Amino acid sequence: MHSPLYADFVFLLEIAMGLSLLVGAWLARRRMLREHAWLQSVTVLLNFIVVAIVMVPSFREQVSPKIPAKLGKSYVALAAAHGALGGIVELTALYILLAVGTELVPERFRIQRYKLWMRTVLAAWWLFLLLGAATYVRWYVHLPPRH
Repeated sequence: MHSPLYADFVFLLEIAMGLSLLVGAWLARRRMLREHAWLQSVTVLLNFIVVAIVMVPSFREQVSPKIPAKLGKSYVALAAAHGALGGIVELTALYILLAVGTELVPERFRIQRYKLWMRTVLAAWWLFLLLGAATYVRWYVHLPPRH
């Protein structure tokens, strides 16, 4: 099965966003905090748009109807794990943006140890990205049969 053009585009865009988060982490270490905040914010918001427009509808249409009956199949299991982790990571990243970058979150719910939160979400984002790559390969890349 050949991948649709939008899947190729989203796959490459997600890799670029993962790399931009690493650049953002590097900016933070260099104490370029405005640039760090701007890059991380744009990346998280862009990912939210991609998730809402492409990934959620795709999950609803192609994966969700097969749960739990075909959860033992890698085609469904990888996509389900990617969707679950991706949802948690994206919501957590949005929370960090609000809790660190705005005053919209009440004081008692703001993050105190933000470096730990940001580093944890960055690592989880890369796990989510790797699960997304595995899902892409499983769905669209024809691998020769094993002997």
